[in-house]
Amino acid sequence: MTDAMADGALAEIAARIGRIRERIARAAERAHRDPATVRLIGAAKGMPAPVVRAAVAAGLTDIGENYVQEADAVRSGVEQQACWHMIGHIQRNKAARAATLFDVVQTVDRAALGEVLARHAAEAGKVLPVLVEVNVAGEVTKRGVAAREVAALVAELRKQPALRVDGLMAIPPAADERAARGYFRALRELRDANALTELSMGMSDDFEIAIEEGATMVRVGRAIFGDRP
Repeated sequence: MTDAMADGALAEIAARIGRIRERIARAAERAHRDPATVRLIGAAKGMPAPVVRAAVAAGLTDIGENYVQEADAVRSGVEQQACWHMIGHIQRNKAARAATLFDVVQTVDRAALGEVLARHAAEAGKVLPVLVEVNVAGEVTKRGVAAREVAALVAELRKQPALRVDGLMAIPPAADERAARGYFRALRELRDANALTELSMGMSDDFEIAIEEGATMVRVGRAIFGDRP
């Protein structure tokens, strides 16, 4: 990336981030919430390190990645401080690296994965914040634990001293506003029923609705980075 391209990318990404933060603030205000309670996570799947660097330089403090190997390469090329979130499915053979590479793992959907993450986090001398991924609409094509199984999984994960179970995460199906609110509200109720705090839901097309329904984290990719290469 040339200096001119880098400057242009930085300016465009900074402008997009600014517009998204304004929308977050308005959505939070509509829900009578403090905008500071909503974390903007840049979903950087497929983005090269220079683009992610530009986003962090523009003030984005949280980066989400879908693949361990890809995140490993990108993170090594981003010198600035950021909080790195795993927001994709973790294969068992990648769990050891995920436990040390990421600051937050949002996609824990089975006790066995939690055990592996906990073991390697403990070996690294850290307590790893995790979210339970919920298949809130019961879609056969998506991962995540069924709503009725959330309490049992949360209880199992809480037995691991090297894990801190912070909340729930979901990717509901694309839907109209009324249906989307129903999915987000159901996830919020699950979170509250399990005495958790974080709620990661909402993406580029629906993050404002998610915030109005209680999201504390929104995962925004296309609206920040544009179309993936």
